[in-house]
Amino acid sequence: MASFQALLLAVFVAAVALDQSFVEAKFSKSTYINWGAHHATFSADGEDLQLVLDKTSGSAVKSKRAFLFGSIEMLIKLVPGNSAGTVTAYYLSATGDKHDEIDFEFLGNVSGQPYTIHTNIYTQGNGSREQQFRLWFDPTTDFHNYTIHWNPTEVVWYIDNLPIRVFRNYQNEGIAFPNKQGMRVYSSLWNADDWATRGGLVKTDWNSAPFIARLRRFRARACKWDGPVSISQCGSKSPANWWTSPAYSQLSGSQMGQMMWVRNNFMIYDYCKDTKRFNGQMPPECFKQQF
Repeated sequence: MASFQALLLAVFVAAVALDQSFVEAKFSKSTYINWGAHHATFSADGEDLQLVLDKTSGSAVKSKRAFLFGSIEMLIKLVPGNSAGTVTAYYLSATGDKHDEIDFEFLGNVSGQPYTIHTNIYTQGNGSREQQFRLWFDPTTDFHNYTIHWNPTEVVWYIDNLPIRVFRNYQNEGIAFPNKQGMRVYSSLWNADDWATRGGLVKTDWNSAPFIARLRRFRARACKWDGPVSISQCGSKSPANWWTSPAYSQLSGSQMGQMMWVRNNFMIYDYCKDTKRFNGQMPPECFKQQF
Protein backbone atom coordinates (compact mmCIF):
# COMPACT_ATOMS: atom_id res chain seq x y z
CA MET A 1 0.00 0.00 0.00
CA ALA A 2 2.81 2.37 0.90
CA SER A 3 4.53 1.73 -2.42
CA PHE A 4 1.25 2.39 -4.28
CA GLN A 5 0.80 5.68 -2.42
CA ALA A 6 4.38 6.63 -3.27
CA LEU A 7 3.67 5.87 -6.93
CA LEU A 8 0.54 8.06 -6.88
CA LEU A 9 2.53 10.86 -5.25
CA ALA A 10 5.23 10.59 -7.92
CA VAL A 11 2.64 10.72 -10.69
CA PHE A 12 1.01 13.78 -9.10
CA VAL A 13 4.35 15.58 -8.71
CA ALA A 14 5.25 14.80 -12.34
CA ALA A 15 1.89 16.11 -13.52
CA VAL A 16 2.35 19.34 -11.59
CA ALA A 17 5.84 19.73 -13.00
CA LEU A 18 4.65 19.13 -16.54
CA ASP A 19 1.86 21.64 -16.02
CA GLN A 20 4.55 24.26 -15.41
CA SER A 21 5.62 24.00 -19.04
CA PHE A 22 2.28 23.82 -20.80
CA VAL A 23 0.03 26.81 -21.33
CA GLU A 24 -3.24 26.77 -23.25
CA ALA A 25 -2.21 29.71 -25.35
CA LYS A 26 -4.96 30.66 -27.76
CA PHE A 27 -4.98 34.42 -28.13
CA SER A 28 -8.50 34.76 -26.74
CA LYS A 29 -7.79 32.59 -23.68
CA SER A 30 -4.26 33.67 -22.87
CA THR A 31 -4.15 37.38 -23.74
CA TYR A 32 -6.29 40.45 -23.31
CA ILE A 33 -6.47 43.72 -25.23
CA ASN A 34 -4.62 46.32 -23.18
CA TRP A 35 -4.71 49.18 -25.69
CA GLY A 36 -7.02 50.15 -28.53
CA ALA A 37 -9.94 47.91 -27.67
CA HIS A 38 -11.83 48.99 -30.78
CA HIS A 39 -8.78 48.32 -32.97
CA ALA A 40 -8.09 44.68 -32.05
CA THR A 41 -10.21 41.62 -32.80
CA PHE A 42 -10.00 37.93 -31.87
CA SER A 43 -11.33 35.35 -34.33
CA ALA A 44 -14.30 33.19 -33.35
CA ASP A 45 -12.07 30.21 -32.51
CA GLY A 46 -9.64 32.38 -30.55
CA GLU A 47 -6.62 31.35 -32.61
CA ASP A 48 -6.27 34.53 -34.68
CA LEU A 49 -5.76 38.16 -33.72
CA GLN A 50 -6.04 41.25 -35.88
CA LEU A 51 -4.29 44.45 -34.82
CA VAL A 52 -5.27 47.73 -36.46
CA LEU A 53 -3.60 51.13 -36.58
CA ASP A 54 -5.21 54.31 -37.86
CA LYS A 55 -4.80 57.98 -37.06
CA THR A 56 -6.91 57.66 -33.91
CA SER A 57 -5.18 54.73 -32.26
CA GLY A 58 -3.05 51.64 -32.52
CA SER A 59 -3.71 48.41 -30.62
CA ALA A 60 -2.00 45.87 -28.39
CA VAL A 61 -2.48 42.66 -26.44
CA LYS A 62 -0.75 41.35 -23.33
CA SER A 63 -0.56 37.82 -21.96
CA LYS A 64 -2.47 37.09 -18.78
CA ARG A 65 0.47 35.19 -17.33
CA ALA A 66 4.16 35.87 -17.05
CA PHE A 67 6.78 33.23 -17.83
CA LEU A 68 10.36 32.37 -16.95
CA PHE A 69 12.12 30.26 -19.60
CA GLY A 70 10.70 28.20 -22.40
CA SER A 71 9.65 28.81 -25.98
CA ILE A 72 7.22 31.53 -27.11
CA GLU A 73 6.04 31.54 -30.70
CA MET A 74 3.42 32.98 -33.01
CA LEU A 75 2.69 33.30 -36.70
CA ILE A 76 2.60 36.86 -38.03
CA LYS A 77 1.52 38.37 -41.34
CA LEU A 78 2.81 41.93 -41.43
CA VAL A 79 1.17 45.11 -42.70
CA PRO A 80 1.25 45.07 -46.52
CA GLY A 81 1.82 47.95 -48.93
CA ASN A 82 3.09 51.30 -47.69
CA SER A 83 3.81 50.48 -44.03
CA ALA A 84 6.41 53.24 -43.51
CA GLY A 85 6.34 54.66 -40.00
CA THR A 86 4.54 51.68 -38.49
CA VAL A 87 5.97 49.15 -36.07
CA THR A 88 4.55 45.71 -35.38
CA ALA A 89 6.04 44.53 -32.10
CA TYR A 90 6.22 41.10 -30.50
CA TYR A 91 8.22 40.86 -27.30
CA LEU A 92 8.58 39.59 -23.76
CA SER A 93 8.91 42.09 -20.95
CA ALA A 94 8.93 42.44 -17.18
CA THR A 95 8.05 45.76 -15.56
CA GLY A 96 9.86 48.55 -13.72
CA ASP A 97 13.04 50.54 -14.24
CA LYS A 98 15.21 47.41 -13.87
CA HIS A 99 13.10 45.25 -16.17
CA ASP A 100 14.24 42.50 -18.54
CA GLU A 101 12.95 42.41 -22.11
CA ILE A 102 13.44 40.39 -25.32
CA ASP A 103 12.26 42.03 -28.55
CA PHE A 104 11.16 41.36 -32.08
CA GLU A 105 10.10 44.60 -33.81
CA PHE A 106 9.13 44.84 -37.47
CA LEU A 107 9.82 48.28 -38.92
CA GLY A 108 7.62 49.16 -41.88
CA ASN A 109 8.75 50.68 -45.16
CA VAL A 110 7.38 52.24 -48.32
CA SER A 111 5.85 49.90 -50.89
CA GLY A 112 8.41 47.70 -52.59
CA GLN A 113 11.08 48.25 -49.93
CA PRO A 114 11.96 45.59 -47.37
CA TYR A 115 10.93 45.45 -43.74
CA THR A 116 13.64 45.80 -41.10
CA ILE A 117 13.65 43.18 -38.34
CA HIS A 118 14.81 44.92 -35.19
CA THR A 119 15.91 42.71 -32.25
CA ASN A 120 17.02 43.81 -28.82
CA ILE A 121 17.46 42.51 -25.29
CA TYR A 122 17.26 44.41 -22.01
CA THR A 123 18.77 43.18 -18.76
CA GLN A 124 18.00 45.03 -15.53
CA GLY A 125 16.75 47.99 -17.53
CA ASN A 126 19.74 48.25 -19.85
CA GLY A 127 19.16 47.74 -23.57
CA SER A 128 21.17 49.20 -26.48
CA ARG A 129 21.89 45.71 -27.81
CA GLU A 130 20.21 46.07 -31.18
CA GLN A 131 20.77 43.79 -34.13
CA GLN A 132 18.85 44.35 -37.35
CA PHE A 133 18.10 42.17 -40.36
CA ARG A 134 16.35 42.21 -43.70
CA LEU A 135 14.19 39.23 -44.61
CA TRP A 136 14.70 36.65 -47.34
CA PHE A 137 10.95 36.57 -48.08
CA ASP A 138 8.00 38.95 -48.26
CA PRO A 139 6.50 38.90 -44.72
CA THR A 140 3.23 40.50 -45.87
CA THR A 141 1.92 37.80 -48.22
CA ASP A 142 1.72 34.90 -45.78
CA PHE A 143 2.15 33.95 -42.13
CA HIS A 144 5.65 33.21 -40.84
CA ASN A 145 6.80 31.78 -37.52
CA TYR A 146 8.68 34.00 -35.08
CA THR A 147 9.97 32.26 -31.95
CA ILE A 148 11.84 33.40 -28.86
CA HIS A 149 13.57 30.52 -27.08
CA TRP A 150 14.85 31.43 -23.62
CA ASN A 151 16.58 29.25 -21.07
CA PRO A 152 19.19 29.68 -18.31
CA THR A 153 22.00 29.30 -20.86
CA GLU A 154 20.95 31.48 -23.79
CA VAL A 155 18.26 33.41 -25.62
CA VAL A 156 17.73 32.53 -29.29
CA TRP A 157 15.59 34.39 -31.84
CA TYR A 158 14.17 32.22 -34.67
CA ILE A 159 12.37 33.02 -37.91
CA ASP A 160 10.70 30.02 -39.54
CA ASN A 161 12.87 27.77 -37.37
CA LEU A 162 16.11 29.43 -38.55
CA PRO A 163 18.12 30.96 -35.69
CA ILE A 164 19.14 34.54 -36.39
CA ARG A 165 20.63 35.67 -33.09
CA VAL A 166 21.94 34.31 -29.78
CA PHE A 167 22.59 36.04 -26.45
CA ARG A 168 24.45 33.75 -24.05
CA ASN A 169 24.61 33.80 -20.27
CA TYR A 170 27.87 35.25 -18.96
CA GLN A 171 26.44 36.30 -15.62
CA ASN A 172 29.35 34.68 -13.76
CA GLU A 173 31.59 37.21 -15.53
CA GLY A 174 29.52 40.20 -14.49
CA ILE A 175 27.31 40.45 -17.60
CA ALA A 176 23.62 40.57 -16.69
CA PHE A 177 21.29 37.91 -18.07
CA PRO A 178 17.47 37.75 -17.91
CA ASN A 179 16.94 34.91 -15.46
CA LYS A 180 15.24 36.33 -12.37
CA GLN A 181 12.15 38.14 -13.67
CA GLY A 182 8.99 36.70 -15.11
CA MET A 183 8.03 38.29 -18.41
CA ARG A 184 4.67 38.66 -20.11
CA VAL A 185 4.16 38.39 -23.86
CA TYR A 186 3.11 41.54 -25.71
CA SER A 187 2.18 42.31 -29.29
CA SER A 188 1.27 45.71 -30.68
CA LEU A 189 0.87 47.80 -33.82
CA TRP A 190 1.70 51.46 -33.41
CA ASN A 191 2.91 54.63 -35.09
CA ALA A 192 6.63 55.27 -34.69
CA ASP A 193 7.33 57.56 -37.63
CA ASP A 194 9.75 59.61 -35.53
CA TRP A 195 12.32 56.80 -35.87
CA ALA A 196 11.04 53.60 -37.52
CA THR A 197 11.70 54.20 -41.23
CA ARG A 198 15.06 55.64 -42.28
CA GLY A 199 15.54 57.12 -38.84
CA GLY A 200 12.27 59.04 -39.02
CA LEU A 201 12.82 60.63 -42.43
CA VAL A 202 9.84 58.79 -43.93
CA LYS A 203 6.56 59.53 -42.17
CA THR A 204 3.38 57.48 -41.91
CA ASP A 205 1.03 57.99 -44.86
CA TRP A 206 -2.36 58.07 -43.16
CA ASN A 207 -4.04 57.89 -46.55
CA SER A 208 -2.93 54.23 -46.53
CA ALA A 209 -4.69 53.54 -43.21
CA PRO A 210 -6.04 51.42 -41.70
CA PHE A 211 -2.87 49.38 -41.28
CA ILE A 212 -3.55 45.76 -40.32
CA ALA A 213 -1.24 43.11 -38.88
CA ARG A 214 -2.54 39.57 -38.52
CA LEU A 215 -1.33 37.13 -35.87
CA ARG A 216 -2.09 33.46 -35.48
CA ARG A 217 -1.37 30.42 -33.33
CA PHE A 218 0.23 31.93 -30.24
CA ARG A 219 1.92 29.17 -28.26
CA ALA A 220 3.78 29.34 -24.97
CA ARG A 221 5.65 26.16 -24.09
CA ALA A 222 7.05 27.90 -21.07
CA CYS A 223 7.36 27.85 -17.30
CA LYS A 224 4.68 29.84 -15.52
CA TRP A 225 5.98 32.61 -13.29
CA ASP A 226 4.59 32.38 -9.75
CA GLY A 227 6.93 34.83 -8.06
CA PRO A 228 10.54 34.44 -6.84
CA VAL A 229 10.02 30.74 -6.09
CA SER A 230 9.93 30.23 -9.87
CA ILE A 231 13.57 31.27 -10.23
CA SER A 232 14.70 27.89 -8.91
CA GLN A 233 11.68 25.90 -10.08
CA CYS A 234 11.92 27.05 -13.70
CA GLY A 235 15.70 27.05 -13.86
CA SER A 236 16.42 23.66 -12.32
CA LYS A 237 17.53 20.80 -14.54
CA SER A 238 14.75 18.23 -14.66
CA PRO A 239 12.87 16.23 -17.32
CA ALA A 240 9.87 18.54 -16.93
CA ASN A 241 12.04 21.58 -17.62
CA TRP A 242 12.85 20.45 -21.14
CA TRP A 243 14.48 23.83 -21.97
CA THR A 244 17.33 23.02 -19.55
CA SER A 245 18.36 19.83 -21.35
CA PRO A 246 21.83 19.80 -22.99
CA ALA A 247 20.21 19.81 -26.45
CA TYR A 248 19.08 23.39 -25.83
CA SER A 249 22.28 24.69 -24.24
CA GLN A 250 23.92 25.52 -27.58
CA LEU A 251 23.01 25.55 -31.25
CA SER A 252 23.79 22.41 -33.21
CA GLY A 253 26.26 22.46 -36.10
CA SER A 254 23.46 22.64 -38.67
CA GLN A 255 21.75 25.44 -36.76
CA MET A 256 25.03 27.32 -36.63
CA GLY A 257 25.29 27.03 -40.39
CA GLN A 258 21.74 28.31 -40.81
CA MET A 259 22.36 31.27 -38.54
CA MET A 260 25.59 32.25 -40.24
CA TRP A 261 23.81 32.17 -43.61
CA VAL A 262 21.24 34.63 -42.25
CA ARG A 263 23.82 36.86 -40.60
CA ASN A 264 26.21 36.89 -43.55
CA ASN A 265 23.50 37.72 -46.06
CA PHE A 266 20.76 39.64 -44.27
CA MET A 267 22.20 41.36 -41.20
CA ILE A 268 22.36 45.15 -41.59
CA TYR A 269 23.30 46.34 -38.08
CA ASP A 270 25.16 44.88 -35.10
CA TYR A 271 25.71 46.98 -31.99
CA CYS A 272 28.89 45.04 -31.30
CA LYS A 273 30.43 46.51 -34.45
CA ASP A 274 29.32 50.10 -33.82
CA THR A 275 32.49 51.43 -32.21
CA LYS A 276 31.53 55.08 -32.79
CA ARG A 277 28.32 54.69 -30.86
CA PHE A 278 30.09 53.46 -27.73
CA ASN A 279 33.20 55.65 -28.11
CA GLY A 280 35.33 52.55 -28.14
CA GLN A 281 33.92 51.30 -24.82
CA MET A 282 32.14 48.29 -26.23
CA PRO A 283 29.66 46.28 -24.13
CA PRO A 284 31.55 43.41 -22.47
CA GLU A 285 29.45 40.67 -24.12
CA CYS A 286 30.77 41.81 -27.49
CA PHE A 287 34.11 40.19 -26.61
CA LYS A 288 32.49 36.88 -25.68
CA GLN A 289 31.54 33.93 -27.85
CA GLN A 290 27.78 34.10 -28.38
CA PHE A 291 27.24 31.10 -30.63
